[in-house]
Amino acid sequence: MGTDDHIVLTCAECGDERPFEQPPCADGHGSDCPEWACTECGAAVLVGPVPSVGQIPAARPATHPRPAREAGAAARDHRGRGRAAARILA
Repeated sequence: MGTDDHIVLTCAECGDERPFEQPPCADGHGSDCPEWACTECGAAVLVGPVPSVGQIPAARPATHPRPAREAGAAARDHRGRGRAAARILA
């Protein structure tokens, strides 16, 4: 492995410094691909600049909004948890 085809990073899975290499990029980034993989365990990391605010996609509304809860639903949920806890502890 040459010095141009890997970087050395601390691998969270291995718990130590390991060489990371770029797997084939399916997104078309080429050598600018931010994905790197640990050569020991395969853990993946993204390496690169943080996108500026203009480059971050805007949040999209949910396609299926959550239904509104009933007024007394929170109180019923709380009572149910207490009964379940009592059964577990008994």
